[in-house]
Amino acid sequence: MDLERSAALGPTSEGRIAAPSIAGARQAAEAAPAPPVAYEQNERPRSGRTDSDGAQNGARVATARAPSHRRHAHSTIALEMAADDLLERTFEERLAAGDAVGWSGYDPYDALRSPLVRALAFGRRWPRIAWIQLLKRSPINLRPFLLVPKGVNAKGLGLVARALAVDAEARGNDHRAAVAALLRRLDDLRSSGATGSGWGYNFDWQSRAFYVPEGTPSIVCTTFVANAYLDAYRVWGERAWLERAREACEFVLRDLNRTDGPDGAFCFSYTPLDRTCVHNASMLGAELLARVAAETGEAELVDAAVAATTFTVSAQRADGSWPYGDLPFQSWVDSFHTGFVLVSLQAVARATGRRDWLEALERGYAFFRDRFFLVDGTPKYYANEVYPIDIHSAAQALVTFAAMRTIDGKALERGRRVFDWTVEHMRRSDGAFAFQKHRRFTNRTSYQRWSQAWMVYGMARLMAATHGSVDEGRTE
Repeated sequence: MDLERSAALGPTSEGRIAAPSIAGARQAAEAAPAPPVAYEQNERPRSGRTDSDGAQNGARVATARAPSHRRHAHSTIALEMAADDLLERTFEERLAAGDAVGWSGYDPYDALRSPLVRALAFGRRWPRIAWIQLLKRSPINLRPFLLVPKGVNAKGLGLVARALAVDAEARGNDHRAAVAALLRRLDDLRSSGATGSGWGYNFDWQSRAFYVPEGTPSIVCTTFVANAYLDAYRVWGERAWLERAREACEFVLRDLNRTDGPDGAFCFSYTPLDRTCVHNASMLGAELLARVAAETGEAELVDAAVAATTFTVSAQRADGSWPYGDLPFQSWVDSFHTGFVLVSLQAVARATGRRDWLEALERGYAFFRDRFFLVDGTPKYYANEVYPIDIHSAAQALVTFAAMRTIDGKALERGRRVFDWTVEHMRRSDGAFAFQKHRRFTNRTSYQRWSQAWMVYGMARLMAATHGSVDEGRTE
């Protein structure tokens, strides 16, 4: 069944509830009674109901007699309310589904968890890469047949914890117990041997540049997890959570290698085992250092954050883009890694007061905004190609547009358009988000870290920005 069609269906023959659709939300909005005319100049109501028994009919009469521009305003309000409800319901549904399985599942890069694949890879780089890519790209999920076990990924838990902390601050929902439970699980998933605290993936993985055994702490996994502790501390004030985030800074500062640049600038490595320079990864490290320094006031953290950010800003191309990395085969530019750089650059600039990076931020955002999306909100993977359309691109777009609302008055509208498109085209009949949409087929495999946790985090960011109650300098 096509995703476009399944999103509009009701209960399935298997008893599952089909994903809500934007079209359905619009139909509900058009059928709903309009709120009283008086609301045009006051706070927007959450429904058309009033306190008195007979006021609703009166509201309908008043609306019917109102000028046409007022009737249009009521229709717009109803559409916005229905859209907000769809966003909130989708967020809650994905949270409940993840919680039901403890956020355990498959990952696009988990092929080497299979004992059969490990044996057939012969401990060699290219066979490992071939197997990882086969399982990742196959439209049929081969993992059950190859005995790949499901597992819990620390980064996935970190994304969910961050989403709950953001939602608690923005909408006032009581998520403290749930966040505390997630952080306790993350305490137990720390990598052994890391200075301070570090986290890695729950599988071996091989890239063209290097091989990383299961559990090896990486800058990407560590920073997303550490930011979850930091977000929780800022919402609830638990000092131990700040201390854990500070421990992660020790891993970034002491364990990672550095590629030196001019004038003391440098790029952090991806793991302690390699010496590659990947811009989005290094910027994630800079962001964590700067955010923690904003709480502790440590000059060492600020200096390192500024040095790493200076390195990446200097690598920006004339069109505003950044290459993935510095090696010859890492010159590509994609949407979600560009989004990482932008959000981290903004966070470091805010935390350190460096306004001289604003031009780089604006040029980078202009490239992101103009080159990675179609007019209907379709999120592209690459600037010059539509396919594959990856759920990661959609999720990070929600995060990036929420953050960039301070420099683009239409950013939230753009983010909402991406969300609408994603719900219409990337949700399965069971509500989970599919992995990738290709020109002639859709890879419907559900991945907990890559797809579900990332969309939960993206939706939380978009809701928080829409509510306008998240502190700009604290959580972006």
